[in-house]
Amino acid sequence: MQSASPIVIDGKGHLLGRLASIVAKQLLNGQKVVVVRCEEINCSGSFFRAKLRYHEFLNKRHLVNPKKSGPFHHRAPSRILYRTIRGMVPHKTSRGAAAMERLKVYEGVPPPYDRKKRVVVPQALRVLRLKPGRKYCTIKRLSHEVGWSYRDVVDRLEEKRKVKAAAFHERKVASQKAQVAALKAASKAAPISEKLAALGH
Repeated sequence: MQSASPIVIDGKGHLLGRLASIVAKQLLNGQKVVVVRCEEINCSGSFFRAKLRYHEFLNKRHLVNPKKSGPFHHRAPSRILYRTIRGMVPHKTSRGAAAMERLKVYEGVPPPYDRKKRVVVPQALRVLRLKPGRKYCTIKRLSHEVGWSYRDVVDRLEEKRKVKAAAFHERKVASQKAQVAALKAASKAAPISEKLAALGH
């Protein structure tokens, strides 16, 4: 059953292909999906192998006016995920184009998604799907090596967000403790209140 509000997926620790296939299916079923922290998505295999494969991809070009005709080699982690998902969707049909309109991908966790509940996809988590001891790399490192220049900016913004999130969590825990203490005090005072009510106060 599809929900009207978009599903916000935290991309950290997910395998690229497995996450892309699940997201593609949800998009085709009519579900809106937002993927945040795309830079922390993992790719199975060693970093050296991933880099060689990406450089092979960079060599693919159109003979006539490649700047206009493509293929376009995106370096940002969010665009790498977007293109991976697009390859699993019939994006040249109206149904596929509508499905891709339902997808949003971001590096980091920008507002307003920093205040929304984020979920993971167990079928795509590296710790559950990749055999222990196997090599893997992050898209952030791969993107940085092939020309993405915003790694430090995203890291700095993420540090700020985590500090704010930690402060919010502390305030929330303190508020919950105060609420529990108030309920306990109210339950202790209940018999006294009943006696006072019986006396007409």
